[in-house]
Amino acid sequence: MRTAGSARLALAGRRRLDGQGALGWRKKGPNPTDRAKPGTKRSLIVERSGGPLGAAIAGANVHDAKLLAETIEAIVVERPDPAEYPQHLSLDKGYDNPSGRGAAEQAGYIPHIRRIGEEKLDEAGEKRHPARRWVVERTLAWLSKCRAILIRYDKKPVNYLGLVQLACALLWYRRLHRLQEAGAN
Repeated sequence: MRTAGSARLALAGRRRLDGQGALGWRKKGPNPTDRAKPGTKRSLIVERSGGPLGAAIAGANVHDAKLLAETIEAIVVERPDPAEYPQHLSLDKGYDNPSGRGAAEQAGYIPHIRRIGEEKLDEAGEKRHPARRWVVERTLAWLSKCRAILIRYDKKPVNYLGLVQLACALLWYRRLHRLQEAGAN
């Protein structure tokens, strides 16, 4: 209790937790791998060859599986009907929980998620195919070449998400330009 003027008592305000209060809209959170510095997580969904289809952002301390539904909703191209054309979604072991599987199935995807602790082995008991996670990691590396995305300078999350989406559009433009040059030769 502390005094709030002359002879009146008032309760002291409680401390705000991360993501609450006046600055909760910033979509920044303590980075668990970088001494709890504020950071932003970029979540991408890409097609088979690495072209970005949708992007979402959140605080660095938000688990990937919680961002999956938001990332799927951010897809900018129209999807074919999942009943006619089954669509597969390959995810890493971080999505091996009910919320990750539920978000993929609710969106009409067939989830392919390796169980935690499981490795892919062929008949001889050796690792055969590497994980396809590198496709997304390569796309994130392409996006990190943009200086405004690598280090977040924007305070408002809408502006930062706009820059990420602009960089994704630039990747598609470069890919189209490269394909047109190859077709002309």
